[in-house]
Amino acid sequence: MTERANSRVDWDPERYRRFASERAQPFHDLLEMVSATPGGTAVDLGCGPGELTAHAATALGCAVMTGIDNSPAMVQAASAHERPGLSFVRGDIGPWTSDHDHDLVLAAASLQWVPDHPGVLARWTRALREGGQLAVQVPDNAHMPTHVVAAELARSEQFRSSFGVGGPPPDPVGDNVLAPERYAELLYELGYVEQHVRLVVYPHVLASSAHVVDWVRATMLRRFEMVLPAEVFAEFLREYERALLVVIGHREPYFFPFRRILFHGRSGAS
Repeated sequence: MTERANSRVDWDPERYRRFASERAQPFHDLLEMVSATPGGTAVDLGCGPGELTAHAATALGCAVMTGIDNSPAMVQAASAHERPGLSFVRGDIGPWTSDHDHDLVLAAASLQWVPDHPGVLARWTRALREGGQLAVQVPDNAHMPTHVVAAELARSEQFRSSFGVGGPPPDPVGDNVLAPERYAELLYELGYVEQHVRLVVYPHVLASSAHVVDWVRATMLRRFEMVLPAEVFAEFLREYERALLVVIGHREPYFFPFRRILFHGRSGAS
């Protein structure tokens, strides 16, 4: 069994920022679903490098906004945006909750990393005051070639043994993300008096199909990087690019459709 020497590989804020404008568009669309909270208290769960958290705090008029992320590198990068009323701390978003003292719980492209969405959303809802808002965005693309090729390669004879007895890590999007209608049901069951659930396909145009590898290298492929020795992951990455380009072709530019679920709710009485 191979030692999991890379288990503490952290997120790379600069790599994540390579497609900053494309990653930002779903965030801005989610923010448009949220009513302003002048003087309110908000939290951004899975805040990443902090630029969008800072933008949300300003756009919504929050008096207090806290960004939470479990990556030390992301929290350090986000700290550059700190100002009075805006802070960033390290923490796990899945178990996070509070006691009916927040006006907004925001989570953009982070909920997919944790299991048991009904339980997580119940905890996040507990943090809201009466009339408080929940706004969440998750990717919904486990069926796309980027994810399918990665899963097939990880299960191949070439790499499966490198993951040890437990085998390759599962795809969090495929395992954790629910159908849009299930999120609507959950919002109803959790007592939200208003809700809006939206399925959106974002029409990204990348410079080439090879750039798709750069995109997922910063996110989806991290689950393999975290458990493989560096030299094995480098080989995995080379084989992934080769296999993916066989499926999607070599194109310049490349149209990269990306499906996401956005949902918003306003809570009723506590």
